[in-house]
Amino acid sequence: MSVNVAGLCSVVVFYIVILVMGIIAARKTAKSGTKEDVILADRSMGILLSFFTLTATNVGGGYINGTAESIAFDGLLWTQAPVCYSIAFFIAGVVYAPKVRKAGYVTMFDPFQLKYGRKVGALLFLPQMLGDMFWAASILAALGNTVAVILDFDATWSTVISAAVVIVYTFLGGLYSVAYTDVIQFFFIAVGLYLVFPFAWTHSAVDVSRVSGTWLGTIPTAYIGQYIDTALLLTLGGFPWQIARVSCVMSGAAALVLSIPPAFIGLAGAAADWNQTLYPGEVPLPESRRSFVLPLAMQYLCPLPVSIIGIGAVSAAVMSSADSCILASASVFAKNIYCDIIRPKASDREMVWVLRVSVVVGGVLATLIACTANSVYGLFVLCSDLMYVILFPQFTLVLWFTQSNAYGCLAGYSVAFLLRVLGGEPLIGLPALLRFPLYDEVAGQLFPFRTFSMLCNCAVTIAVSLLTNAVFFRGWVPAKYDKLNCLRQRTIDMVDKRDLEPTATEMVVTAPVRGDSELARRTIRPGALLCEDGNDEKLT
Repeated sequence: MSVNVAGLCSVVVFYIVILVMGIIAARKTAKSGTKEDVILADRSMGILLSFFTLTATNVGGGYINGTAESIAFDGLLWTQAPVCYSIAFFIAGVVYAPKVRKAGYVTMFDPFQLKYGRKVGALLFLPQMLGDMFWAASILAALGNTVAVILDFDATWSTVISAAVVIVYTFLGGLYSVAYTDVIQFFFIAVGLYLVFPFAWTHSAVDVSRVSGTWLGTIPTAYIGQYIDTALLLTLGGFPWQIARVSCVMSGAAALVLSIPPAFIGLAGAAADWNQTLYPGEVPLPESRRSFVLPLAMQYLCPLPVSIIGIGAVSAAVMSSADSCILASASVFAKNIYCDIIRPKASDREMVWVLRVSVVVGGVLATLIACTANSVYGLFVLCSDLMYVILFPQFTLVLWFTQSNAYGCLAGYSVAFLLRVLGGEPLIGLPALLRFPLYDEVAGQLFPFRTFSMLCNCAVTIAVSLLTNAVFFRGWVPAKYDKLNCLRQRTIDMVDKRDLEPTATEMVVTAPVRGDSELARRTIRPGALLCEDGNDEKLT
């Protein structure tokens, strides 16, 4: 094996620049070392910096390589991710961001734990963790494939080294390092992609007439349900977990623009006569080489200097997504699991170190998954699966359906998770134990069963919440059996300070007191939360 020395040196220089930039940014965190600095950059990121980090995070290796792979083999109509993810950013910025920002939540799991209790809220961390792992697998696998083709370097080692660089600067600086390195990575992505695709598109071996009848793709009637299911999954399961209103809208537009180059590169790969190039492999490209379309086009349809710039773009895309992915999972574990449940009295210093250890563990797991990944686009889609089926309906209800409670959350969560698992998943070898209508032995589930599972999640959550509210508030079941504090949750919703008259000095409500089997009449102040021991707690 002969290593491309010039390309390897260029990638090494790029990694050094990113690592140094991340360490410099980490000094801002080191000045205070608080959890707010590490997780949220002390909420001091401006619109421009937020825009760069959100866009660079969204346009990852899976986004770039997956777009090229899908359009080359399945056509434009089936390349849904770029458009759907961009729409997801618009929805997040316009609909959800104002609500989240006004409440001042640190992570997206705060509203669950505040309303449903810490332990119930912690269960919702599992879908996000699995989603992040699949996301990381897709982006790191994309880098491994690209480096293996262009630099003739071992894909596993390239993945491990890249992950190590990401872990180091994320470990040291948290969101500051992620955000500032994303600025550099954003420009590498934009310049690199738009420089590469004209060379690939105009290569003499590329004849667009070869794909004139296939580039658009087709949607057979039997696949309409599956198509709609995937589109909704990508749109409503693709919300960014760090939401900022203006930045989300801007990033959604920018991500769509940055999907154009990889789409053209994928088309060039599909339209190329590989026999006219130096490509030594099987022609036409077999199914097993689907995920290699973009790096192959960079290597054999572009001059060497352009190929090197292309690998820089893919490396930047991978690192910008990988660091955010790892930090997101680590932040939720440190804040919502460790600090809120395991060690509620943990100091800022202790929590910061838990966060850093979580970054290392998450990075190692992501790397292991990446080394065994097959389809980049498949994993890219799969990362939004449980987000859509479980988290999207629960997140929507906890923000807007005031009568939701922990009983409804657990019931909806369980039903949706069970339906999704029974529906099977070929990408990870999970068999379909429950065959929905229209099931096909070859194509699998053609019925939109993910959307069905999501809707069942909503319906069950609402129904069980209303039922348990009625059962406890009407006294059909004594309050002492309310193990998940349904009564307290509902009472807090009723006496929120925003619901009181501006001139009110106090109000009388019906609320439970710890140990009582019946409800008691209590007088509270506006802006106070009810405690189970009968003492009011100031609303912060």
